[in-house]
Amino acid sequence: MEQGIGSSLRNHLKHALITGGLEASFVLDRLGLLRQAGGLGAVFTLHHVRPFVPRPFEPNRHLEISPEFLDLAIRRLRQEGYVFVPLNELPGLMAAGKSTPRFVAFTLDDANRNNLEYALPVFARHDVPFTVFVTQGLSERTHTMWWETLAELFGRLDRISFDFGAGIESVDLAGAGQRQQAFDRFAALVHRSDEAAAVGKIDALARSHGLEPLDIVRSLIMDAEELKVLAANPLASLGAHTVSHRALSRLSDTEAAAEMSASADYIASITGTHPTAIAYPYGTRDAVSVRDARIAIELGFTIGVTTQPGTITPAMGPAPTLLPRLSLNGFYQKPRYASALASGIPMWLEKARRHRGGPLS
Repeated sequence: MEQGIGSSLRNHLKHALITGGLEASFVLDRLGLLRQAGGLGAVFTLHHVRPFVPRPFEPNRHLEISPEFLDLAIRRLRQEGYVFVPLNELPGLMAAGKSTPRFVAFTLDDANRNNLEYALPVFARHDVPFTVFVTQGLSERTHTMWWETLAELFGRLDRISFDFGAGIESVDLAGAGQRQQAFDRFAALVHRSDEAAAVGKIDALARSHGLEPLDIVRSLIMDAEELKVLAANPLASLGAHTVSHRALSRLSDTEAAAEMSASADYIASITGTHPTAIAYPYGTRDAVSVRDARIAIELGFTIGVTTQPGTITPAMGPAPTLLPRLSLNGFYQKPRYASALASGIPMWLEKARRHRGGPLS
């Protein structure tokens, strides 16, 4: 119980610090300070865009924003002079450097069905282009999403039994803190062991409690026909997001290349053209490497995006296949936070804090 409470307090402190940083960044940007932090522009990453519905357990709340927030964020950014560009224009804009207005490109990972139902109407209302990154195995219903499976499973149960590697143990899920602590343990298992095997164990656990993980995928992810409908809109483009959504840096050269190539071929079968952009699964420093960026170039991708925070600078060219992105986070749904992020100031403040050795560093 004490560990659960400690985890909860730590999360509250983390959110408070992030909120404070966003508010400070907004003020500094209003004052015209640290303009150099913004670079040429920014790429935003989203996942779910849908009306908020409370759920028993929400470990993925940060991956979800409302259509109303997206609408207001676009209005705010346009009001502040940002231009909205397709992702595939970034290499040219980066080559042009400071001669271009500050830009924003929108991306959405995993091809959730709500991208078609709720995000597309908002983007269409404002004539804003966007790219949806498609995971082939999810679209074809051959792979599952462990993070969604655990969220649904833990919302139903008070206790589970599982072997993390040292024998079967009983895991308490009675309270929010206990559920989050258990979720974090499973996430560590996925990221620190054979990912496919870990996901297989999670799927087996869910099925033993009457939950079919593929049903979750069917309920959330667009299939090929829905992707065709989306791609027919001139504002939309599709990008590759691998086949299995495994961290590429932990795969062999051959496996990583096969994941990227097959995913691109799948997009081509839907749109008739190979995608020029790829989003690396998870996108963190541990999940994607310089090797993966090199493979992406060899496969013909001209753009590769991570989830590592930052703005776009000319120094990232001429083959920008490890670009940073900024998350429109479900915990921070205020329009001024979108412009604060695009200013680049939060990342500048975070670097300064880490240099000083502040809390949570």
